[in-house]
Parts: sequence; C-alpha cells; structure tokens
Amino acid sequence: MSKVIINSFAELEKLVGHDLGISEYHEFTQEQINLFADATLDHQWIHTDKERAVKESPFGDTIAHGYLTLSMLPHLWNQIVEVRNLKLQVNYGIEKFKFNQPVLVNSKVRLAAKVISAVNLRGVTKANIGVKLEIEGNKKPAYEGEIVFLYHFNS
Repeated sequence: MSKVIINSFAELEKLVGHDLGISEYHEFTQEQINLFADATLDHQWIHTDKERAVKESPFGDTIAHGYLTLSMLPHLWNQIVEVRNLKLQVNYGIEKFKFNQPVLVNSKVRLAAKVISAVNLRGVTKANIGVKLEIEGNKKPAYEGEIVFLYHFNS
C-alpha cells in the first residue's frame, strides 16, 4: 500500500473522517524489550525475566512495555502517511487513550490510523488522529486512542 501524501492544511482537512491506512507489521523481540527496559530503567520481571514470566505471569510469557508499544507509533505512522511542505511537526498530546491488551514477546503488531479532526489555529494545524495498534491473530487491539500533532506548514 502506498503512503498518503499530505502537503497542506486543506489536504488534511479533506481527510477528516477517513481511514488513512495500515502500517506493516512490527515484531517485538525480547532484545527490543530489554533495550527499552535499559533505556527507561523499567526492568519489571513481566518484561525482562522470561523464565519467571512463563511460570508466574497470567500472560504465559514476557510482554512488551505499554510505553514501548506507544513509542513505536511515530515509526508506524510514517509508514502510513508522509506529511510534506513542513517547517515543523510537534507531538502535542494523547487523548482518549487506553491499553486494551498486552503484547506478548514475538507478537506482530500494526497501526491503523484515521483522521478525527483537523483545525487551523492561526496558521498552525492541529490534527487529531485516531490510532489502533492491532495484534496479529488477536481481535482486541493492544491500544486505541487519539494522538495530536501540530503541523507548521510552509506557506
């Protein structure tokens, strides 16, 4: 699937209410989970101790940190959409967000995105994007919510 190209507020505004697409799958390996644990100092055993997780966790294996799955959002978003003609893009916020399902180690996930709203705030575009992180083979997504970007388009 090809990326959606957005060059201006007007183009983004026309996409309100429309699905933008779905990213490729990304697999969460134990190595990636461990590196995230090292970076964030979050070494909770459900993420990093495979032997204990298999024996004691209700999930039966280690799971990716919720914030690791969230931190993959820009990478997966960039597979769906290319916003051009920008001076600057800012991550502005997260709204109506919920972690629904743990992501087990070696699971594959992909992002589905939809434009919820686009507002011109005196030359700065505020875009609310509905996101859902789908887990391969699972009906319930890992998370759902809205991310908010501020786009400063060139004139």
